[in-house]
Amino acid sequence: MLATGVGSMPGADEASYAEALRVVLGELGHDRGLPHLPEVPGRGPAASMTGRTLALVTDLGFDLQPAGWRLTDAPGVDHRRARSLLAQDLDRLEEQTQGYAGPFKVQVAGPWTLAATVERPRGDRLLADHGARREVSQALAEGVAAHVRDVRRRVGDAGRLVVQVDEPVLPAVLGGRVPTASGYGRHRSVDRPELSDSLSVVLAAVSEAGAEPWVHCCAADAPWDLVRGAGARGLSADLATMTPAAHDELAGALEAGEAVALGVVAALDPSAYPSDGEVVEGVQRWLDMLGLDPGTVGDHLLLTPACGLAGASPAWARAAMATTTKAAASLS
Repeated sequence: MLATGVGSMPGADEASYAEALRVVLGELGHDRGLPHLPEVPGRGPAASMTGRTLALVTDLGFDLQPAGWRLTDAPGVDHRRARSLLAQDLDRLEEQTQGYAGPFKVQVAGPWTLAATVERPRGDRLLADHGARREVSQALAEGVAAHVRDVRRRVGDAGRLVVQVDEPVLPAVLGGRVPTASGYGRHRSVDRPELSDSLSVVLAAVSEAGAEPWVHCCAADAPWDLVRGAGARGLSADLATMTPAAHDELAGALEAGEAVALGVVAALDPSAYPSDGEVVEGVQRWLDMLGLDPGTVGDHLLLTPACGLAGASPAWARAAMATTTKAAASLS
C-alpha cells in the first residue's frame, strides 16, 4: 500500500512553493510513497488549478477578467504568466529529483471543470457553448500529452507516471447545478454520453502518452461508473463523503486491478491530529465492509488526505502526509 497527496499545498509565494516541493519529496519520495508535483494556488490565479491547467493549453488563448479566466483569440499577459510559472516549477522539480527513481504524479483540471469555470468570449461559461467545450477538451488533451512527455524528460527515472485529472465540478455539470453568469439561473445538465466522450478524449491522451489516467473528485455524488467507463484507471475519492454506490464502484475498481486513492485524513487542520493507528483501523473497517483483504489489494490502494491541502497550515500539511505514509506502511 502506498501514500500520496491530492495536489495542492499551503503557501503564498515562491519560497513556499520550494518548501512544498521539499515536503512532498521528503514525505513521499520513498518506496511507500507516490510523490507529486505540488500546486500552491495561494500564489495567485496563474497558480490556481484552472490557471495551471490553461498553461498547458497552447493552441488556445486565455486572459484573466474580474469574473475569472476567459477564452480569447490570443494569450493574455496572465496566460503567459501561468505558462512561465509552470515552467519555473518544473525546473525546480527537475533540480530536486536528480537521482530519484520511482513513481510520480501530476495533476490537471479536467475538461468539465474547465468548461464550468472558464468564460467564453461573449460571456457566460464555456459550458453554454457545445462547440467551445469540445474545442477546449481536445486542446487540453494535446496539452496534457505534451506535459507528460516534458515530465518524463525531467524525471527520467519515473517508471510509473500518473496523471490525476481533477473534476470537482463533474457532479454539478451532470446534475444541472452550475450557475449561469447572472447567478439567477442554472446551466442545463449535460448528457452522460457527452460527459463521457469529452473525458475520454483527455484520459486516452494520457494513456497514449504512456501515463496512467486517474480522476479525482471529492464530491459525494461523483459518477464513478461514468468515470471508469471513460477510461480512468485510478479513482481518487474522500472516504468520509462516499455514498453506498461509490463504495461499490471503488470496490469493483480494486477487484479489477485499478488504483484507488482513498482520502483518509482531513484536508484542513483537525482539532486533534489522528494517529497512524487510527487511520489504519479506519481503512481496515472499510476493507472489511467491502469484503476485501489488505494483502490482496496491495499497491492498488493508496492513502491520501481527503482533498487538497491549500487551506491547511504548513504543520498539518506535513503531518497529514506523514500520517498517511505511516498508515500505508503498517497496512503493507
